[in-house]
Amino acid sequence: DTAGNLIFRSTSRNFNPIMAMAGKVTIAEVEELVEAGELNPDHIHTPGVYVHRIFQGEAYEKRIEQRTVRKKD
Repeated sequence: DTAGNLIFRSTSRNFNPIMAMAGKVTIAEVEELVEAGELNPDHIHTPGVYVHRIFQGEAYEKRIEQRTVRKKD
C-alpha cells in the first residue's frame, strides 16, 4: 500500500521479507499500489516501517517456468 506495507505471493515470501528488513534502504517495486488501510493487517509480510521507497512498475512480463527434459535415447 502507499504506506509501504507489502504482501508477497508464492515463493517470493521465502527471502524477500527478511532482506527488506535487513537492508539499510529498501526500494519496493510493486505490481499494484493500493491506498493505506486497504490491506488486511494479518496478511502483511513486510511492515511499511522497513520500506523507504515504492515504485509501481508497468508492463510486467509474466514468465512461466516449465521443466524441460531431453528425450530418452
